[in-house]
Amino acid sequence: MLTERNDTMPKLNENYQNLKESYLFVEIAHRVAKYAEANPDKKIIRLGIGDVTLPLEPLAVEGLHEGVDAMTSTESFKGYGPEQGYDFLRQAVVDYYAENGVSIQADDVFISDGAKSDTGNIGDLFAKDNVVLIPDPVYPVYVDTNVMTGREILYIDANAENNFLPMPDKNIHADLIYICSPNNPTGAAYNKEQLKAWIDYALENEAVILYDSAYEAFITDPELPRSIFAIEGAKKCAIEFCSLSKTAGFTGTRCGYTIVPQELVFKASNGEEMSVNAMWKRRQTTKFNGTSYIVQKGAAAIFTKEGMAQCRKNIGYYQENAQIISDVLAKKGIRYFGGTNSPYIWFECPNGMDSWEFFDYLLNNAQVVGTPGAGFGKNGQNFFTLMEFKRSAKPTAPIMLPPTDSPVMTLDGIALMMACT
Repeated sequence: MLTERNDTMPKLNENYQNLKESYLFVEIAHRVAKYAEANPDKKIIRLGIGDVTLPLEPLAVEGLHEGVDAMTSTESFKGYGPEQGYDFLRQAVVDYYAENGVSIQADDVFISDGAKSDTGNIGDLFAKDNVVLIPDPVYPVYVDTNVMTGREILYIDANAENNFLPMPDKNIHADLIYICSPNNPTGAAYNKEQLKAWIDYALENEAVILYDSAYEAFITDPELPRSIFAIEGAKKCAIEFCSLSKTAGFTGTRCGYTIVPQELVFKASNGEEMSVNAMWKRRQTTKFNGTSYIVQKGAAAIFTKEGMAQCRKNIGYYQENAQIISDVLAKKGIRYFGGTNSPYIWFECPNGMDSWEFFDYLLNNAQVVGTPGAGFGKNGQNFFTLMEFKRSAKPTAPIMLPPTDSPVMTLDGIALMMACT
């Protein structure tokens, strides 16, 4: 029997009313576009939104062409593919992990169009009444996707006192824990001992760590783990999200992968065991048609020895940019985080300015675009982040530092304008 309703409208997900009015990067784009329209003669240096600027690696392009060529022949044409990814790419990911001393299985690997989608969609596997633990400051996607669902969110403070690497509090219970290392936006990276503490906490609380490892390729310190699965116990409590966006310049090409260990098993309310790996496979086969064969061929080329060498060359180029920015901050005595093992440089705003005030000042006076820390949470209110993905940041002339009482002194807008050609 149908239930009578007095209204004829569908019931909407009113959790969307709890979202912030504007997504951070949309607001940045709006302000930059407004400035550019009013100042068409000004050259804007974009060190804000983390988009890469170097072209794809030659081997990736060759792989893409091979994929396209396959589509031109009846014998090699590919239609719908496996939603979890082609075997050749899944095995390439397994081999890549093995090179870094981590053992995973091909059935643990799910190919996607990037880490952003999967970190947002993974919530489909977990009930609404789970308690979510998120560090502040944080990548906004973690927060917004859980606000959309209506989950309770607890925040743990990441600040200068703990080097923006918060540790678990045994007095707090959480079911889902978001960790990003190296971190977006702070650039901080956990060591093995710190990650082991989080794993122990998750196992004790029967929680799941949602581990964003999108920037692992930027780690240069051999003592820092490039995967949470390098730590004992992680396969029983963690899911790892990875991306080729920054590793291989795939921001526009779109490819990533998520590792869901088969050891990740929990009991349902009826006592039956449920495999998170099997749940994610069911979710993907229902809601996702898979990453294109062409893109996966390009991605597979990245995981070859020569392909990785080409990626490291591009990453090294970006890291030189980070060094230039870090050197300017160091010369000015500005406290900063990141810049090594990460593409992000996170620093305090000058002269007590808040981050949006400094954003406008920097744009209007130096034509430099960064990212206001306030967009990542309350602990970012007086911090600012710059990203190293700028083409040719090497100085073409001696860097001239402005007076120390200038608000631009923290970034040296003059230096950046001369450095970024």
